[in-house]
Amino acid sequence: MAAHTGPDAAAPVSWRRNQLAVTAASFMGFTGFTLVMPLLPLYIHQLGARDEGEIAMWAGLSLGVTPAVTAILSPWWGRVADRFGRKLMVERSLVSFIVIMAATAFAQRPWHVFALRALQGLFAGYGGLTLAMAAESAPRERMATAIGLVQTSQRLGPALGPVIGGVLAGMVGIRNAFFVTAGFYAIAFVLVLLLYDDPPRHPTSVDQADSGRAIARAILGKPGFLLVMTAIFGITFVDRSFGPILPLYVQRLGFQTGSVALVSGILFSASAVGAALGNQACDAMLRRWSARAVIAVSLLLAGVALGVFLLLGGAVGLALTLALFGAGIGVGTTAAYTVGGRQVPEGAHGTGFGLLTGSALAGLAISPAVCGLLSRGTLLTVFALDLAMLVAVACVVAWKMPFDNSRGGDGAVAPSTGTADL
Repeated sequence: MAAHTGPDAAAPVSWRRNQLAVTAASFMGFTGFTLVMPLLPLYIHQLGARDEGEIAMWAGLSLGVTPAVTAILSPWWGRVADRFGRKLMVERSLVSFIVIMAATAFAQRPWHVFALRALQGLFAGYGGLTLAMAAESAPRERMATAIGLVQTSQRLGPALGPVIGGVLAGMVGIRNAFFVTAGFYAIAFVLVLLLYDDPPRHPTSVDQADSGRAIARAILGKPGFLLVMTAIFGITFVDRSFGPILPLYVQRLGFQTGSVALVSGILFSASAVGAALGNQACDAMLRRWSARAVIAVSLLLAGVALGVFLLLGGAVGLALTLALFGAGIGVGTTAAYTVGGRQVPEGAHGTGFGLLTGSALAGLAISPAVCGLLSRGTLLTVFALDLAMLVAVACVVAWKMPFDNSRGGDGAVAPSTGTADL
């Protein structure tokens, strides 16, 4: 990218306009996605599944298949994006979501939903690509801010989506809610189409490698990159472990049956808002402290908040502790993506963020299944696993992350030098 003489120096493309495009598109897409996904068990029941176990099976399979397939293909789509442009790949993904969500409204059997969700996984991945687009467009000293803004939109969308979906389901029915979701993706497509401009490509930093696989191997071989991927997997695993068990835990605390859904929704929203605030606070922290310290301390604080959460019983206390937990998760996530992004050479952001997002999607796909199985014994087993993973990731990062010696004057990781680092 062109050299910058300051944080707001002119660039070949407007990084602020690009930032607006990918942030708004991410918000619309993630809001639309979570608008209908919580309604999936009810929709599967409408499609003929009567047994509770059968409904749970199809809902679980349908929810898990998309991130599972996307996790496998995300690095490949990233390499394609590096070759042909990230804007084109995001537009491809959003168009596929428009078509598939609209088609889901015509499903007649539960397996139709599963098949469409599997197909969706083949074309998904725009979430990771928008992170790459934000990171590539922004000046390097603003990378943490750019990533944090996109991640904030990806947090706040799911916080609002279920509420909007619940209202729509009562007004137009679940089937028609899928058409509304398709409309959200259409708006996201228009935003990217009209507002985003791909920065100039750097063919010398990408095309000199033998192949896309060689680029991926070179990125994976960078000091600490695999550690960052592992940290992102662990953070995502813990973050998404609450979905299958939080309503059950709230119920066991003694809340009345009619208030369980409301209290659970408040707690989910508190965690999401806390994480969004953490995403925003990360940049200031990275300017003062090393990435190693920011990630390790934020995850340890998240673990402490989770431990206090287990000692409380009131809704207000539960919400406050989950907000603190979410803030720690948000800081750790943005810091990990920023560290990984700064290790990626110019022109290979799609591949690099495809690898990082793939590790997050693996955590997203595995966590609900593992935690659902563990919760059959006792719910405390899930929380114990979460605490253990947070402490383990924090300790490994504190002891093994090799980035402190490469910090710049602002406390950020020193940038990659390009082709020579491959």
